[in-house]
Amino acid sequence: MSSPWICRQCLLHLATPFRTARPIKQLPCPLSKFLIPRRRLHSTTPHDSSLSPVLLARARALAAEHESLTSKLASEYDAQAAKRLGELSATSAAVKEYDKATSALDELHALLKSSDAELRELAEDDLEPTQHAISAASTALKTSLIPIHPFAHLPCLLEIKPGAGGDEAGLFAADLVRMYEAFCARKGLSCQRAKYDTAEGSTATAGSGTHVLEAILEISTPGSYGVLRTEVGVHRVQRVPATESKGRTHTSAAAVLVLPSLPTEGNSAEEMDFDDPKSDYYIDPTQVKTDVFRASGAGGQHVNKTESAVRLTHIPTNTVVAIQDSRSQHKNREKAWGILRSRIAQARREEREDEVMRMRRSAGAGKVGRGDKVRTYNWGQQRVSDHRSGLDLRNLDEVMEGGEALDRVMDSVRAWMAEQDVLGVVAEEEAKENKS
Repeated sequence: MSSPWICRQCLLHLATPFRTARPIKQLPCPLSKFLIPRRRLHSTTPHDSSLSPVLLARARALAAEHESLTSKLASEYDAQAAKRLGELSATSAAVKEYDKATSALDELHALLKSSDAELRELAEDDLEPTQHAISAASTALKTSLIPIHPFAHLPCLLEIKPGAGGDEAGLFAADLVRMYEAFCARKGLSCQRAKYDTAEGSTATAGSGTHVLEAILEISTPGSYGVLRTEVGVHRVQRVPATESKGRTHTSAAAVLVLPSLPTEGNSAEEMDFDDPKSDYYIDPTQVKTDVFRASGAGGQHVNKTESAVRLTHIPTNTVVAIQDSRSQHKNREKAWGILRSRIAQARREEREDEVMRMRRSAGAGKVGRGDKVRTYNWGQQRVSDHRSGLDLRNLDEVMEGGEALDRVMDSVRAWMAEQDVLGVVAEEEAKENKS
C-alpha cells in the first residue's frame, strides 16, 4: 500500500509553526483540510514595564541637562561644564536609544491593527527584535544612572582577619591571602603584603598550615578598589580540619575588608586634601595617640632591641593601627598613617550612606557589610556559594587558586550590586517626590 501524497506547502506549514498569519488555501493535498491556520503570538504591552517611571523621569532630566550644556559649550568653554557633559553623555545616549526603540514599537502596534495582511505580517516579524532593542536600551539606561563609587578609581588595601573557628579560621585566612595574591598576579595587579602577622611571627611565609592572625594586602594598581570591593564581608568555610580525627566537618570564618588606599603624591593626592577638615581623608593629628614599642616575633636581635613598631589610635573612633613590618620606625609610621586614613575615610563614607541605605532597604535593597556572611566555601561538595548574587559553583579548587572561576563569582556580585544601586536610585527619587 503506497503512502498518501502530501504537498510541499503543507509540509512547510507543519515544520514552521507560528510563522504566518495568513489563512491556508484549500489545496489538492489530502492533509490541507486538517491544518488549522497558525497565528503568531505577540505582546500588546506598549513598552518595557521593567523600567521604573521614576528612573525614566530622572534620565530625561539628565538628558535635558546634557543638551543645555552642549549649547552652552558651543559658545564658550568651561572646564567644569565639560566635565559634567562627559558624565551625562552615557545617559543622554541611552535615552535616545530608548525613545527610538519605544517609538518603533508603537508604530508596529499600529500596523498590527491594519486591515492589510502583508503589513500585519511584516509588523509581527519586526516585533520581537524591537522588544529586544527596548530591553537592551532599558538596561543601558539603568546602568548609566548608577552613581560611580567615589573610591572605584583608587588602589586598595585588603584586610583579612580570622573570625569564629579557632585555629581553622586562621588557616582559612591564610588560604584567602593566597587566593587573592594569585588573583592579583593573574590580573596583573601589583600586590604586596603591608602586614602579615601569624602565630609563628610576622616574618612567617604564607605556606600550608600557616595560622594568620591578621593580613593586609596593598594592591597599588589604580582601580583595584573597584575590582575587589565585591569581597567585603564574612567568608565562611566548611571542611574537615587536618587535626580532626573523626572526620567531622567544621565551620569557620574569616572577615575581609577592602579599603581605599590613599595616594601620597601626584594629582590624586592633591584632590584628596589631607589638610581640609571637610575631606573624608582629613584627620586631626591632635586626636591621634602615637605609641612606639619593640617589635615582637621572629627577626633576630633587632626585633627585641629597637622601638621600631608604631601604634596609632584615633581617639574619637577608637580605631587602632599597629605596624611593625619594617626596621625603620619612620616607614612603619608612614604606613600606619596611610592605613588609618583609609579606615577613617571608609567609615565616614559609610556613615553618610546610612540614610540612603534605610531608603534602599524600604525599596527592597540591602547593604552587605563586614558583619554579614557573603560567601561559603564547602570543601566536601567542592562548592562556592555567594549569598548575595545566589551563584553556586562546583569548582572550588579553581576559585581558591584565584582562577577564572573567581572572576565568575565576582562578576555575579557586581551585577547584584548594580541591581541594588538601581533600587537605591529609585528610592532616592521617590523620597524626593514625597518631600515635594
